[in-house]
Amino acid sequence: MSDKDAYRLSSPRIFLLRMAVFLILVGFVAVILHVQIETAFMANPALNGVIVGAAAIGVLIAFGHVTRLFREIAWVNGRTSKKPRLLAPMARIVGDEGRTPLSPQILRLVLDSVATRLDEGRETSRYLTGLLVFLGLLGTFWGLLETVGSISAVIGSLQSGGETSALFNDLKTGLARPLAGMSLAFTSSLFGLAGSLVLGFLDLQAGQAQGRFYTELEDRLSADVEEARAPERPSENTEAIDGLANGVQALVRHMRQEQQMIRDWVEAQSARQARLQAAIEAHLASEKQEMR
Repeated sequence: MSDKDAYRLSSPRIFLLRMAVFLILVGFVAVILHVQIETAFMANPALNGVIVGAAAIGVLIAFGHVTRLFREIAWVNGRTSKKPRLLAPMARIVGDEGRTPLSPQILRLVLDSVATRLDEGRETSRYLTGLLVFLGLLGTFWGLLETVGSISAVIGSLQSGGETSALFNDLKTGLARPLAGMSLAFTSSLFGLAGSLVLGFLDLQAGQAQGRFYTELEDRLSADVEEARAPERPSENTEAIDGLANGVQALVRHMRQEQQMIRDWVEAQSARQARLQAAIEAHLASEKQEMR
């Protein structure tokens, strides 16, 4: 590959830095609100634990999408001989030394393969983002169902005709379960939406890193294709010039032939006119002699 300095692929470190800074800010907010977060988490440790675990897995996957680009970029830039993974079809085509040129048709197939692999790799991140929202909604409806059932139980347990203080105490005791159900509903939604927000930002950065990688790779390979086709173009121009010269020579020969034909016709007409004039003069001379 040539023009390596002009078409060198950029490192995705800036995107990793953005992702790390964002997680640091999220962790800082979590430290400040750790008491409230712990209380909300304990409202339903099982469901909230699943949400936090899914979010953690999504974070690791998002970082993995960016870090795996380092190997591909290093191979394209010629810094390592390790076989790439995303660009495995291209590595098999161009060979270990990268000497086999790419045609425009093969270039398009390689770029389509890379784009497909990049999209397939991010499907898991998108699924986890949607899963967090679903788990939050699941906790919401779960908590609402418990709240409605608990309120019905509280109303049914109240006895009419009793003392006011006893009824109030029974009502206060019975409302503990509905309040717990509401806590379950709101905390699950809180963790689910917060987790989807974090994963959404990280997936956005991973998508931008992959987009820049794809664009720079396309520019690099297009430059290689143009360079590979450059020796063919002077030969094509030479052939075109030779063809034009041959055509001009043939035209000149044809024009000369036509000019020669015209000269022959003019000479023939001149000779014919001379013979006709001589015959007329001879005829006139004979008539003059007869008149004498």
